[in-house]
Amino acid sequence: MTENNSQSTTAPASRTRAGDRTRSADGRSEAGEPRRGAAQRPTRRRFGGTGAQIRSSLGFYRVMAYLTGTFLILLCIEMIVRYGAGYDVIAGGTDAATNATVLLGANKVDADNLTGGLNLSTGVLIVHGWLYVVYLIADFRLWSLMRWPFTRFLLIALGGVIPGLSFVMERRVHREAEQELVANPKAVRRY
Repeated sequence: MTENNSQSTTAPASRTRAGDRTRSADGRSEAGEPRRGAAQRPTRRRFGGTGAQIRSSLGFYRVMAYLTGTFLILLCIEMIVRYGAGYDVIAGGTDAATNATVLLGANKVDADNLTGGLNLSTGVLIVHGWLYVVYLIADFRLWSLMRWPFTRFLLIALGGVIPGLSFVMERRVHREAEQELVANPKAVRRY
């Protein structure tokens, strides 16, 4: 013998005045259509700060995106010069063979042609690293004020490690943030 278990996993249905159609507790019919006369509740958009704070963080993010993107491209060029050609770029220094002062030169990694001076190759590495840290701070500030999903934070953060992406992401993020601010003027905090 088999039992017929036809228990519904949805909310209990109630009869409407019309009689024939059943509705669940949330006001939807069996077909899934909303109840007549029921107002659709719009999703409320809330920002984490005032309009001035958001626009200020947008400006800070823009500056950091351009700086980080520029130094990332310089870093890629530096990696090609260092590992492709085997040279470090040196600003200043003295040529070991002629004892002449060199304004800008290349130092063969395995042979010391130049002594002294500032190693620009290492400088680009260090500067990009610190700029990326500040870029992440700008990204976090904008992300938290806009109250975007965490995946958007990660996508913006990728702009500082993929060459050229920071320029593309900056334009897209700036445009989307401005559109959201204009579309939701009552969502910003007022202090």
